[in-house]
Amino acid sequence: MKHIKTLFVAFLAVLTLAWLMADTLWPEPLSYFSFRAGFVQYSGVIAMAVMSLAMILALRPKWLEPHLRGLDKMYRLHKWLGITALVMAALHWWWAKGTKWMVGWGWLDRPARGSGGMQETLGALEAALRSQRGLAESVGEWAFYAIVVLIVLALVKRFPYRLFAKTHKLIAPLYLLMVFHTVVLMKFDYWTQPVGWLMGLLLVGGCISACYSIAGRIGSVRRTSGRVESLTHYPSLKVLETTLVMDNLWPGHTAGQFAFVTSDSKEGAHPFTIASSWNSNDRRIVFITKALGDYTSRLPEELQEGKTIQVEGPYGCFDFRDNRPRQVWVSGGIGITPFIARMKQLSAEPGEKPIDLFHATADMDQAALDKLTSDVAAAGIRLHLLISPRDGRLDAEKIRSSVPQWQQASFWFCGPVAFGKQLRQDLVAEGYPAGQFHQELFQMR
Repeated sequence: MKHIKTLFVAFLAVLTLAWLMADTLWPEPLSYFSFRAGFVQYSGVIAMAVMSLAMILALRPKWLEPHLRGLDKMYRLHKWLGITALVMAALHWWWAKGTKWMVGWGWLDRPARGSGGMQETLGALEAALRSQRGLAESVGEWAFYAIVVLIVLALVKRFPYRLFAKTHKLIAPLYLLMVFHTVVLMKFDYWTQPVGWLMGLLLVGGCISACYSIAGRIGSVRRTSGRVESLTHYPSLKVLETTLVMDNLWPGHTAGQFAFVTSDSKEGAHPFTIASSWNSNDRRIVFITKALGDYTSRLPEELQEGKTIQVEGPYGCFDFRDNRPRQVWVSGGIGITPFIARMKQLSAEPGEKPIDLFHATADMDQAALDKLTSDVAAAGIRLHLLISPRDGRLDAEKIRSSVPQWQQASFWFCGPVAFGKQLRQDLVAEGYPAGQFHQELFQMR
């Protein structure tokens, strides 16, 4: 994730530098109210800039995926931007609104206003914007309250995904209200300086993205449909294997990619990793889903052979491409799915790299294990199966002892986030280069 962290910090740094070229947080003379005037402007600029970039990323732009190494990384950046917008907007609100309250409570004395006379010197556009200040403040305040609620709900994992998907779309029209607030209340002089040019580009991009969202057009050009050909249920694992025959609009995919699947319009789209390689002759793709919530638990009853479902994608850059002489794959539970897809591909197009697959699971189903063993044999890789009640937990030490050449390998991980983070930290602590640890961040919120 180093690249998205770097981009995140660089984005904030560039915005801050551009703002400092136009204003300052250390005015002369420095007082509470002079600092407040600058900080309200700065916090507002940062909050709207990061929110605008988050709106642009929500479009799921295909051209940006290779640069950010996958949609999963883009959504992680989207999440960080959303949290930053929440924090900066809250600070902006407090310094603007809280100060007025403290003046009303008698805690602060408002400085005397100037003698006036400036209105005659304003241009027509600036005067028009000034005339909307009261409305812009009210609109921004109430839009802020609504956005806070929606972002907090998005961060609460217990909030049902189907409701999150619906409520999160409400941010788009609220964002347009915040754009009005920003255009009216941002210092007019900023628009003729780099900070204004950057904000203009970001606000235009954000508005276009918001309109796409409101119209339901996000991802529309990558939507197609597939017919359910077969369903295989593994009750002891709470896993469902679904095979689809895709229509001619599906462009094909690379092993390790995922797609958004909609089987119920009321539920909306859910992201699932594709557990098969692509063959344009039979046009089949496979999804393996585990019952981890209300929706995935209902899938065995909801899906039927012959049913047509919507598929959007493919997305992701978890594509097993690297320049290392060998690979180590590590999966936890349902995280085995991208590796199954790659094994299917290797069975048809054998590779030259030696590969070790470490799969950790708490449950075992003989039929599923037989399939996995068959895929491993066909792909010519070495399987290390750890069933936690029997074999204990998988850790970096077990991997290093099983693969003496682990430092020459690239690592590919898909599974619980905390497990992946710990594994990466342990390997890096032993001198392993962090850039060779590839982790699927399969969390869309």
